[in-house]
Amino acid sequence: MQSESDQSQVAVQHREQIETPNCDLHPIIDIEQINPLKHQGLHLEKAQRMAEFFSLLGDANRLRLLSILAKQELCVCDLAQILEMSESAVSHQLRVLRTMRLVSYQKQGRKVYYRLQDHHVLELYQAVAEHLDEE
Repeated sequence: MQSESDQSQVAVQHREQIETPNCDLHPIIDIEQINPLKHQGLHLEKAQRMAEFFSLLGDANRLRLLSILAKQELCVCDLAQILEMSESAVSHQLRVLRTMRLVSYQKQGRKVYYRLQDHHVLELYQAVAEHLDEE
C-alpha cells in the first residue's frame, strides 16, 4: 500500500507527463520553417566562450569595479579606497577584467588609470543595471 506522500508524488509525475510536450505525439508541421533556424543559433564554440564570459562576470567585486569605472577612469589606489578593498585585491580583479577585455589601462607618470575597454562594455553594464531596476 502506498503512503499519502507516494500517492501525491505519483500524481505530480502523472500531471508532468500530461503537461510536458512530446514531439513524438506532435510531429513538426512546417519543416521549411524549422530548418533555417538550425543555422541561426549559436555555434557551440561561441556559446562556450559567452558562458565563460558571463561566469567571470558573476563576481560581485568585479561588478562593483565596473560600476565605478562606468562613471570615471581611476587608478588602483582610488578604486581600492572607494570599494574598501585592498589594492592587491583590486589589482587581481582588474587583471581578470583586462584578460576578458572589459577594461584597459593607461599609464600617466607612476600611476596606472583603468577605464572600461569600449562602449560595448558600458552598454552591457547599463543594460543589465536597467533590467534589474525594472519592477
